[in-house]
Amino acid sequence: MIRTVVRADADDIAAIYNHYIKNDIATFEEEPVTAADIERRISAVVPELPWLVYEDSGSIMGYAYASKWNPRSAYRYSVESTVYLKADVKGKGIGSQLYSALLQKLKAQNIRMVIGGISLPNAASQRLHEKFGYEKVAHFKEVGYKFGRWIDVGYWQLSIHESG
Repeated sequence: MIRTVVRADADDIAAIYNHYIKNDIATFEEEPVTAADIERRISAVVPELPWLVYEDSGSIMGYAYASKWNPRSAYRYSVESTVYLKADVKGKGIGSQLYSALLQKLKAQNIRMVIGGISLPNAASQRLHEKFGYEKVAHFKEVGYKFGRWIDVGYWQLSIHESG
């Protein structure tokens, strides 16, 4: 089931995200987060923008949300999309379901542009974004340093604006 996040999800979300902080370059954060940190992040997004979770048998398997691309008012129709899954459920279509639901909600809110930043290499994330029509528009070399190495970041964008 995909639903809107609630405060009680913060512990599960922190556990999912902390796996990536400790073991992956998908995020450039290096210190684990707490449930309170996640609650603050949720409050910064909801209700203005969607934050969704995928729940199965009472357990959060993943989450996706949109955040402001830039706080300046002229950017109000552009957002950044984010998705994270429990490590053991990758490749089961949950990320696609979350992104599909997130994009539908953003389109209903008259968002025009959705931007996804991807630490590289990350073939799975690239495939997910490109599956939904995101196109690569930027590549920044060696902008992050984690696990003793320099990491590139690519940016993909998707127009969800209907012309006419």
